[in-house]
Amino acid sequence: MASQSKGRVLLAYSGGLDTSCILAWLIEQGYEVYAFMADVGQEEDFDAARKKALGVGAKKFFLEDLKREFVTELIYPAVQANCIYENVYLLGTSLARPVIARGMISVASKEGCDFVSHGCTGKGNDQVRFELAFYGLKPDIKVIAPWRIPEFYNRFAGRSALLKYAAEKNIPVAQTAAKPWSTDENLFHISYEAGILEDPNTTPPEDMWKLTTSPDTAPLEPEYISIEFTAGLPTKVVNGDKVYTDAVDIFLALNALARKHGIGRLDIVENRFIGVKSRGCYESPAATILRVAHLDIEGLTLDRNVRALRDQFVTIHLSQILYNGYFFSPEREFITSAIPASQRTVNGTVRLKLYKGNVIVQGRFSNEGLYDERESSMDELGGFEPTDTTGFIQIESIRIKKWGEANVRKGQGGVEPKDVYGSRV
Repeated sequence: MASQSKGRVLLAYSGGLDTSCILAWLIEQGYEVYAFMADVGQEEDFDAARKKALGVGAKKFFLEDLKREFVTELIYPAVQANCIYENVYLLGTSLARPVIARGMISVASKEGCDFVSHGCTGKGNDQVRFELAFYGLKPDIKVIAPWRIPEFYNRFAGRSALLKYAAEKNIPVAQTAAKPWSTDENLFHISYEAGILEDPNTTPPEDMWKLTTSPDTAPLEPEYISIEFTAGLPTKVVNGDKVYTDAVDIFLALNALARKHGIGRLDIVENRFIGVKSRGCYESPAATILRVAHLDIEGLTLDRNVRALRDQFVTIHLSQILYNGYFFSPEREFITSAIPASQRTVNGTVRLKLYKGNVIVQGRFSNEGLYDERESSMDELGGFEPTDTTGFIQIESIRIKKWGEANVRKGQGGVEPKDVYGSRV
């Protein structure tokens, strides 16, 4: 009876084995459960997920289309800042979490939910990302994290226990030849973890990769495209006679092109926020193209010192903030406020060749005027006086000469061979 309910819970529901069992378990514990799914561009049968959630016992099912805000509010600012974690990972999973959490809190508030819940494991990053986002958006919300509740994780110690429970509760489970890894997918990327991938020396089988064609079997003919940037944002993609200008259409078009040509695969061992190392494989098709193009157009249009400051501060710290789950925080607001100013002059077009897993820059042009072909030319002076460099070098050498003189006085000067740390050999 409603009067005996422990409260109303909004569960982040994926339709898979874990969250379906969590849904049933929460009901078993005496909660009234609503199911929430976010459409962030994953290839999913949402109608089937709705039927499954309601069939398991959810009182209501909510599906929110969050693709546009995912692209415009999370993906594109990350592209503008060249966000990357540990120099390799493009942050696809962590980028989606703030959008999903915001959608959940909006529904939870409207529906009078006392709790929110998720199916994140106790060793992963996503539990931190979701819960910090929940608290940043609604500080008084209560969170139920089953995989951190001993009563739950001791009862469901492995997949076989979950499958047995699913059978007892008549929860339908898609039993194909189960692939021994877990996935998380959105418009930006798909991730693969766990199972056979936990051995970092196990080569991912070719049939694991879902989004991209193998570079080995990708088309033998390259494809040529151009991407136009306005204030660091991609605003036009031209592929032959096809032109895309809408933000979501641009990303979808680049995804299709990258998938066709085997672009965006990654296999790494990364450092999770909670302190353990984790092997992960990723496919980030459109994101890989955009990163190459954006980095390139910045070389032509972005001031040297602005770029250096952005690279040393904004890129590094925003990447860590996104990865660790601090999107709804004062430091994230502070750092992202600098992005528009850094990108004001990043206007121009990059021409690219897509070929067998590679994104190859073919050329770029801009009207920003930071690059002067005559000034840079080796064939004419173009207003540059070489004699001016003499004074420049003299000024720059003052401290170098003093450092050299000090070394000579200490007996450390000269040109004798030294090892890489400066000691004589």
